[in-house]
Amino acid sequence: MKELQYPIGQFEYMEIESNEDRLMLIESLAMVPMILRGEVENLNDEQLDTQYRPGGWTVRQVIHHLPDSHMNAYLRFKWTLTEIEPTIKPYEEALWAELFDGKRSNIDLSLNLLDALHRRWDVLLRAMTGEDFEKAYHHPETGSRVTLNEALALYEWHGRHHIAQVSTLKQRMGWI
Repeated sequence: MKELQYPIGQFEYMEIESNEDRLMLIESLAMVPMILRGEVENLNDEQLDTQYRPGGWTVRQVIHHLPDSHMNAYLRFKWTLTEIEPTIKPYEEALWAELFDGKRSNIDLSLNLLDALHRRWDVLLRAMTGEDFEKAYHHPETGSRVTLNEALALYEWHGRHHIAQVSTLKQRMGWI
């Protein structure tokens, strides 16, 4: 069951040791919208409304979740760059996924939003300095201090993680 939930494994932060390492993460994150769109472009409504694992979200919910999550991440970056170790506002992602727009709306809305968001985020990330990436925010739910290096690695993994869930489901169901 863990392999269905975490097809690429759970997130483990590996220290970013160089600007080249960071650039690889930025470039991978920038590709998320295009790769996701390619994975879901030929899925019909029945397929979009299939859970990727028992008790998990549907493909449609995963698609809508990505811009929700990455918008929050983008704002966390902006707050952290403009405030001193801000405390971020968590959100109830599972409840957001249950709202009508997360369960029923057209996926093109979220695919287009994700694309625009990632383009804007990419501009910000490429303009940041190594010192900027060492800035941090406080996460009140976990009590942790999260650097923007760690956040970059987390959200790059997050995009690949959800794409892999969709890809794995497509393979399992023979939709490829």
